[in-house]
Amino acid sequence: MNEPQSTAVRPLLLVLIAAAGTFALTMGARQSMGLFVGSINTQTGLGLASVSLAFAFGQLWWGLTQPLAGIVTDRYGPGRVLVVGVLLVALGTALIPMMTSTAGLILAIGVLAAGGAGMAGPSTLMAAATRLVPPEKRGLATGIVNAGGSFGQFVFAPVAQAITTAAGWMVAVQTLAALTLLALPAAWVLRAPPRPATPAAGTAPREGTGAAVKRALADPSYRLLAAGFFVCGFHVAFLGTHLPGVVAACGLPPAVGAWSLAVLGLFNIIGSLGIGWLMSAGPWRMKSLLSAIYAVRALAVLVFVLAPKTTPVMLIFAAVMGLTFLSTVPPTAGLVARFFGAANMATLFGLVMVTHQIGGFLGAWLGGKAFEANGSYDWMWYADIVLAVGAALLHLPIVEKRPVTATA
Repeated sequence: MNEPQSTAVRPLLLVLIAAAGTFALTMGARQSMGLFVGSINTQTGLGLASVSLAFAFGQLWWGLTQPLAGIVTDRYGPGRVLVVGVLLVALGTALIPMMTSTAGLILAIGVLAAGGAGMAGPSTLMAAATRLVPPEKRGLATGIVNAGGSFGQFVFAPVAQAITTAAGWMVAVQTLAALTLLALPAAWVLRAPPRPATPAAGTAPREGTGAAVKRALADPSYRLLAAGFFVCGFHVAFLGTHLPGVVAACGLPPAVGAWSLAVLGLFNIIGSLGIGWLMSAGPWRMKSLLSAIYAVRALAVLVFVLAPKTTPVMLIFAAVMGLTFLSTVPPTAGLVARFFGAANMATLFGLVMVTHQIGGFLGAWLGGKAFEANGSYDWMWYADIVLAVGAALLHLPIVEKRPVTATA
């Protein structure tokens, strides 16, 4: 894979379509799995908490694989990482209907599918886009890539529900597994040459992975950014896993759950593109955008808790949540790139994703535990409000404007 990296060979539009399309397929399949929580529970008889544990482990493993995938991506390029990741997503998803134990579900959902989605996930895709687009286009590029994941959710959720209605949930899951394989050609488009072991003559020495990680962990702003991303993971995983359950608990039909997930994905496209535009052309600091996003989440959840639970309210709530759902990713990735440059971007953003997915583990697992204990999700909403307010405050002390000392 000693190919050139110029945008003349791979035009900007092609790079963005490949990266966003890959995220659409892997995230669309992954974020639609919440539709099948009830069916898996009924099929296996394991209980909601046990099924939620498999999804929660998937949230955690998705995060833990990203810095590892990031190290390989930064050193050898994203092509091989994406191929393996897509194949694992397809395999794990296809195996879900065959699993009848908690351990089996953890293997299929939590290890194979989630691990593959982590390898073909944001840290690899954002790094690939960052390498292959001009620096002045990076903010918009990360917004477009992030919007791809939301578009996948918007398309996959109603399609999965329609297939479930027509042929059953097992066929729907197998169909999603097959669709993810469409992302394989994107690995060729997003391939990049390996990072040279030694710098070219006349250039500054490259910072090693270990040194970059050590420098990042010593940075208070990086730590605050990671702490805020923990809250994002809690919120996103709870909604992605349990929103159909919330709809059912409110006495609304299953179709409302599918459309709520679809609306969530649709409006996240708007939110991601809007954030990307503000990063590229607007006067806002990225840390201010992040504080505003978390503040909006807290207010929206509070209003939802107090509002009557009707279909219009549920869809409006999904739309507002969609605007903030993954719109935290472009400014978070942007701050990592601004702090440390592009050379170790996949590794350092992958580490931030670990904290995101620790929050995701708790959001997915505690959602099931809370419902089993109380028959409602009320305490999860209260926790979400408190955490979102805390995250809005955490981003304010971040020091955003400083020179990048790492080689980009």
